[in-house]
Amino acid sequence: MQTEKRKSSEKQKIRGFLFALSGGILWGFSGTCGQYLFTFEDLNSEWLTVTRMLFSGIILLGVSAISHREEMTAVWKNKKDAIRLVLFAILGLTNCQYMYLTAIAYSNAGTATVLQYLGPALIMIISCVMGRRLPSKKELGAILLAITGTFLLATHGNPGTLVISKEGLFWGLSSAVALVLYTMLPGNLISRYGSTVIVGFGMMIGGIFLFFVFGYWNYKIAFHLPLVLGVGAIVLIGTALAFTLYLQGVSDIGSVKASMIACVEPVSATIISALWLKTKFTGIDIVGLIAILTAVLLLSKKDNSRVKTLSVE
Repeated sequence: MQTEKRKSSEKQKIRGFLFALSGGILWGFSGTCGQYLFTFEDLNSEWLTVTRMLFSGIILLGVSAISHREEMTAVWKNKKDAIRLVLFAILGLTNCQYMYLTAIAYSNAGTATVLQYLGPALIMIISCVMGRRLPSKKELGAILLAITGTFLLATHGNPGTLVISKEGLFWGLSSAVALVLYTMLPGNLISRYGSTVIVGFGMMIGGIFLFFVFGYWNYKIAFHLPLVLGVGAIVLIGTALAFTLYLQGVSDIGSVKASMIACVEPVSATIISALWLKTKFTGIDIVGLIAILTAVLLLSKKDNSRVKTLSVE
C-alpha cells in the first residue's frame, strides 16, 4: 500500500512539474503570437487586449460553471468581495493585460515579458515598506539583480544610450507595476472562490470595460486565416490552456514550486521569438534576462515567501 502511495505521489509530482512547465512555455508562446500579430498583421494592442479578455473570460467562466457554479454566484452576494473583484478586474488584470501587450508592440515578446517579471521585486519592496523592515541579504541581492538586468536590457551597459524604445521601456515597466496590483488586489478572493472564477470574471469585466473605453466597434479588422489563427492561439492556447495547465500544476506541487517552474515564461518567449520571428538578442540581453529571472527565483525560493504571483500572460 505504501509503495502504491509513493508511486502515486511521484506521478503527481512529475505531472505537476510538467503541467507548470507547459503553462509557462505556453504563456511565452502567447506573447510571441502577440508580437507576430503586431508586426505582420498590423493589429494594435487595444483591439487585441479586448478580444483576448472577452473570449478568455467566456472560456474560463464556462470551465468554472462545471465545477464552481456555487462560487460564481456566491462572490456577487458578498458586497465587499464583489467590489474587490471589480477593482481587481479593472485596476489589476486589465492594466496587466493591456500594458503587457502594448510593451510587446513597442519592443518584443522576450523583452516585454522579462520587464514584467520585475513585478515580484516591486512587491517585495512594498512588503518591506508596509512591514517597516529592512530587506534581507537575499532580498537585497534580488533587488540589485533586477536593477542590473533592467539596466542591461535598456542600455546594453551604456548609460547614455537606450537600445530599447522609450515607449517599450515605459510600457514594460508599467506592466511590472500592473503585475503588483494584479497580485495584491484580489487578496483572499482566489482562495475563497477559486482561480478560474475570479480570473474568469476579471477577464470578462475588464474586457467589457475596455470595449467601451477603446470604442471596440470602431475597429475595422480584415480577418483572414493567419490573423484568426494568431488570435485563436493567444486565447485558446496561450491563455485558457496555459492557465488550466498551470493551475493543475499548482494543485499537484504547490503554488511556490509551480510559480518557480513557470518562470520559464520569459525564456520561452525569448527563444520562440528568436526562432520564429528572427528577433535578435545580444549576449548582454541574455545576461539581463538571466539577472531578472534569478532575482525572481531568489524571491520565490522559500515556501513562506511574500512574493507569490499567479500569472495569466
